[in-house]
Amino acid sequence: MTSVGLPAEVKDGERRIALDPIAVTDIVRSGCSVAVQAGAGVGAGFSDGDYKDAGADIVPEAADAWAQELVVKVKEPQPSEYPHFREDLTLFTFLHLAAEPELTRALVASGVRAYAYETLGTGRQLPLLAPMSEIAGRVAPIVGAYHLSSHQGGAGTLLGGAAGVPPAKVVVIGLGHVGTMAARGAKGLDAYVMGVDVDLDRLRTAVMEGVVDGSLASSEAGVGEAVADADLVVGGALVPGARAPIVVTEEHVRGMRPGSVIVDLAIDQGGCVATARPTSLSDPVYVEHGVVHYCVTNVPGQYPRTASRALSAAVAPRLRRLARDPRGSEDDAELAQALNVAGGRIVHPIVRAALEGAAGEGAG
Repeated sequence: MTSVGLPAEVKDGERRIALDPIAVTDIVRSGCSVAVQAGAGVGAGFSDGDYKDAGADIVPEAADAWAQELVVKVKEPQPSEYPHFREDLTLFTFLHLAAEPELTRALVASGVRAYAYETLGTGRQLPLLAPMSEIAGRVAPIVGAYHLSSHQGGAGTLLGGAAGVPPAKVVVIGLGHVGTMAARGAKGLDAYVMGVDVDLDRLRTAVMEGVVDGSLASSEAGVGEAVADADLVVGGALVPGARAPIVVTEEHVRGMRPGSVIVDLAIDQGGCVATARPTSLSDPVYVEHGVVHYCVTNVPGQYPRTASRALSAAVAPRLRRLARDPRGSEDDAELAQALNVAGGRIVHPIVRAALEGAAGEGAG
């Protein structure tokens, strides 16, 4: 019987939990024991009593949850959690290692077997990333509209415009799952939405389905023209496991209107905007070249109940499979893609190439 640990999240503003009580019931029924840190689910609306009723043991300290064979989390471990790493630990969580060299070194040095939600899947299907991308995409136009307010440092532009006043222009970079949801949300607020992507079929579909008002094949010059008169730019360009490609350059940002807003949803993987740097829910924005930047690395964390339930529904069936043999999942195609670090080395080829490339750039 595999023991599963569910520690409380410690990242700034993070109130999600990886498993809701319904999922814990299923995990326990599958033959596992589950140790939940006291208070871990409170921020998402789940009490210790809810977890106890689901069959979990409530443990007082984070160390008690981390002491289990298989630890399941939401966000990448923070430096304060590194001392919990050990050779016989299996970790299942978001990792985003291409943008986290310090975390990568800690995992490799400790011998942890680490599985990443964001690379789990086959082909273009990323079933653990998708629910959080959906939520982040829905949030992007909301926070973008909020920070366009003059009271928040923006230009004072309303996304939907008004009678006799044209709507704001929203440019969405990358029409994958997160970008498509951002475009849908912006359209729902009556903005004019332009989608940018390298995939012409994806652009064609977005136009035909009314997700965007206009489309643009991605190129450096084209993106520069598109963002120059944009009120809101949403970055959603992503390569699973790798560092996000820089699509919006610093020169592009310099050319944007003062008081416009950038929401970079690719910031977990380094960001697709050259001027983007990670921010937190407690300090979400900064201004550079006159443009407001919102680069929060855990956007869904501000809607923890919805996000926890959505993530839990996707994580639970994969966790049950992983728990059958936490040290050997190579025969499971989905889980094999999720394995990032094992035996003191980086085993995911895309993650390894991204980190080696970053090291090479730093050495230059």
